[in-house]
Amino acid sequence: MDPFLLRKLESVKELFVKSELHIGFYNTVVIVILINDYHLINMINVISCSMNGEIVRALNSIFQQWEKQAADTWNHSGEPCSGLALSQSDSVLEDPSNNPTIRCDCSFNSNTVCHITRLKQLNTSIRRVVGLDTRGVLPVELLDLPFLNFLKIDQNFFSGPLPAFIGNMSRLGLLSMARNVFSGPIPKELGNLKELYLLSLSNNNLSGTLPPELGNLVNLEQLYINSCGLGGQIPSTFANLVNLQIVRAVDIAFTGKIPDFVGNNWTKLTSLRFQGNSFEGPIPSSLANLTSLNSLRIGDIYNGGSSLYFVRNLKNLTDLVLRNVLLTGILPSYITELQSLQKLDLSFNNLTGTIPSALFTMNSLQDLFLGNNSLLGAIPSQKSETLRNMNLVANNFTLNSSSLRLFPGLECLQRSFPCFRNAPRLRTLADANFSIKCGGRQMISDGITFEADNSAFGAATFNMTSTQKWAVSNVGLFADRLNQLYVENYGGQVRRTNTPELYQTSRLSPGSLRYYGLGLENGLYTVKLFFAETGFEDRISQSWRSLGRRIFDVYIQGNQTLREFDISKEAGGVQRAITPSFIANVTENHLEIHLFWAGKGTCCTPEQGYYGPSISAISVTPNFRPSVSGIPPENPKEKKNRTAMIAGVTVSGVALALILMFAIMYLKRKSKDDDEEVLLGIGPRPNTFSYSELKAATEDFSPSKKLGEGGFGPVYKGTLNDGRVVAVKQLSVASNQGKDQFITEIATISAVQHRNLVKLYGCCIEGNRRLLVYEYLENKSLDKALFGRNDLHLDWPTRFNICLSTARGLAYLHEDSRARIVHRDVKASNILLDAELCPKISDFGFAKLYDDKKTHISTRVAGTIQLLSLLDPILAEFDENEALRVIGVALLCTQSSPSMRPPMSRVVAMLAGDIEVSSVTSKPSYITDWYYKDITGSFMNKESQTSNASDHSGSDIKSKNETTSNADDQPMLLPVNITNFRESIGEGR
Repeated sequence: MDPFLLRKLESVKELFVKSELHIGFYNTVVIVILINDYHLINMINVISCSMNGEIVRALNSIFQQWEKQAADTWNHSGEPCSGLALSQSDSVLEDPSNNPTIRCDCSFNSNTVCHITRLKQLNTSIRRVVGLDTRGVLPVELLDLPFLNFLKIDQNFFSGPLPAFIGNMSRLGLLSMARNVFSGPIPKELGNLKELYLLSLSNNNLSGTLPPELGNLVNLEQLYINSCGLGGQIPSTFANLVNLQIVRAVDIAFTGKIPDFVGNNWTKLTSLRFQGNSFEGPIPSSLANLTSLNSLRIGDIYNGGSSLYFVRNLKNLTDLVLRNVLLTGILPSYITELQSLQKLDLSFNNLTGTIPSALFTMNSLQDLFLGNNSLLGAIPSQKSETLRNMNLVANNFTLNSSSLRLFPGLECLQRSFPCFRNAPRLRTLADANFSIKCGGRQMISDGITFEADNSAFGAATFNMTSTQKWAVSNVGLFADRLNQLYVENYGGQVRRTNTPELYQTSRLSPGSLRYYGLGLENGLYTVKLFFAETGFEDRISQSWRSLGRRIFDVYIQGNQTLREFDISKEAGGVQRAITPSFIANVTENHLEIHLFWAGKGTCCTPEQGYYGPSISAISVTPNFRPSVSGIPPENPKEKKNRTAMIAGVTVSGVALALILMFAIMYLKRKSKDDDEEVLLGIGPRPNTFSYSELKAATEDFSPSKKLGEGGFGPVYKGTLNDGRVVAVKQLSVASNQGKDQFITEIATISAVQHRNLVKLYGCCIEGNRRLLVYEYLENKSLDKALFGRNDLHLDWPTRFNICLSTARGLAYLHEDSRARIVHRDVKASNILLDAELCPKISDFGFAKLYDDKKTHISTRVAGTIQLLSLLDPILAEFDENEALRVIGVALLCTQSSPSMRPPMSRVVAMLAGDIEVSSVTSKPSYITDWYYKDITGSFMNKESQTSNASDHSGSDIKSKNETTSNADDQPMLLPVNITNFRESIGEGR
């Protein structure tokens, strides 16, 4: 062979050795002798020029940490930039069989140098195969791929915080990290990615708010942040994102109002989704400027009615969903001018007037949902053949024969609910109750016959049984899902139940699912709901398919009984049965059980369009002996015998028995009526438990079940009959908390609902026994997590999230809840942690209502004062800027004058970094015998200043005790510079 070729091969071999290649990248050197030396020379030139030792080592290290092998479709003979890696086709890159994969660009230096420009690690397996998900963190070696412009790692189990070094990957145009378990805040450094056109962070466990620095991403076209854990307000800097075309922000706790700049600046939008947020109304009229919109979905807005006028000029709309957004006014005729409209959902609003007849004959319209409004008049008799799904329930229409032919059964589902009113259909005892096997065939479980509910469902379905005992109504289309399935089939075994077959099928709904009991006798009924989450994998699998969250609300007789109900969370995991029961009052011969999706929970795990309510079975039984017309009359002979027996009793004995009986009944009834009268003052009425039920749940309040004891009595862990694990607070007899204060706590907790407030399941009032039943939080209180002996690791991101989330809960109590509430006893022992270390504020026993107009209130603190060190010495790492913000906010919140303390909404904004921390102008109110030095930011006890004077004689710390007096007797203000804490924080104290 030519000596030149030999030298070339030797140089290539030396390059392989120096590069320390792994995972199949040139583990061996194979020398192929070609007949044509010219081709061999060209091949070696390409290889030797394209290989870069640092880049290959980085790629090897990344794959080693991810425990992945390079696909042989592009790793030919160990050369990364080979095979399909050289293809510029997006279909090749997204091919599920080509995974993990890279794309190379070999056009550098006159086609002699290759660089990796795209990296994809995506679990695209259709089957549930264990071990395919990639785990770990984002490795810093990604920085060694300097030309990377495409990073896609969706559908894995990556964890840890989003590293700030991503901001140095300046060529990134696409960054997609959806369906992982990344935590902590979004690093502000992401705002340095000026070339970014797509950012996807959906379905993660992030915290905090959107960094204002993301407003620097002026080339951003697509933003996906569904269910990623963020909250707060959209930063004003986002007005700079004028190139946005797609925004998906479903199940995000955005607060405030939808900013006007969404309509004024984001004029290139083609798709906008704001659902499951905490936005206030009205919808801004500036959205009328979004004339390029094809799809607009806004849902679940509160406080402030909105008008439909802004949609008049949105001529390109094909999909318009304005559901549960407090729309008011009439249904305007100009809605029919949107000639491209295919789906229109205006349900659950306050629309009035009649339906424009032209709406039913639009050639493009396929799906129409107008249920739960106040529409009236006649329903148009003609409809287009393309209009396949219509829902008009819960309105005030006047129905004629033609409309009844078009909508059979609709007369039973108007707001007045005319069917079987005042006409109970009870011929046998079996008619007094009903049980339904949702989504499945008839079966018998625990002696109960569950009737079949296995008829075909559609987007707008109403079915009534042949016996007319019950009916079911479903409304909605699963978004972005081709196969619209309304039944979940499960072949495994559901735990915590003696009848797992009851949970093998469940009825699903993407929006609203109602079950009706018809022709019932008026009175109190026990409603039992059977749930089990069978659509997601167990978290222990560490698979992205386990990251789904199904969240919905449950209403019984119009009262919300379950808010943001998460089956798997309440049951303690997936494939576990839970059967909550409720007491319902039937007053007009019908019962309504309503499962409602309000935009919460994940939308696309384990597949697109997988969300909404799910239920396996329903059982409804009366709490009284029904008046059944089919029961035969009494036997005259038996009646005569009983009369003779009664006549044989002496008059004195009868009189004594009656006196005792009426006395006991009166006392019991009076006690019960008093308790009922107290409960009737609460709206909605809370769920009640019997004392015997709670006694059994806690094993007779066993000491082994005791979780702790506060100022008002002990708290026990208990397990209810339906499998729910709860915390039972038992009011001590010696406590001075009376019935009124006890009821105040029930009313307070029942009136407020927030993810950072402990959920109240119900209460018990029997005589002098008073108990509260809360959700059980397995990680107990924050003080035990910080100072007790446990295996919880509270790193800085977790602690900061606890602070921020607790502030959000207090802000809701102070400013957002309908009843303004001051807790008055916030301390570490009253902050509980759930399984995901999400904090929840507990113990509203001292809650004090105050007027909306009062922004501050001075009230005695009920808890004990503790002086905490600035930072826990066991913290190895922390974010210095966040720590400074926390300290600064803490000093502001402890000012002696209430008027100098910031409102909680401002506290949240300062902690989140949305606004700067205000200057502290005086020392905290609890520091009465301490001295604060601005220069060093240290606290010193006055007594220790003299004794330690010799130790500090060479320092700048000097003792001062200066006071000023004037006519107003104002306290001296000592300006505090928060930044002077930086030295102490830097040392980890």
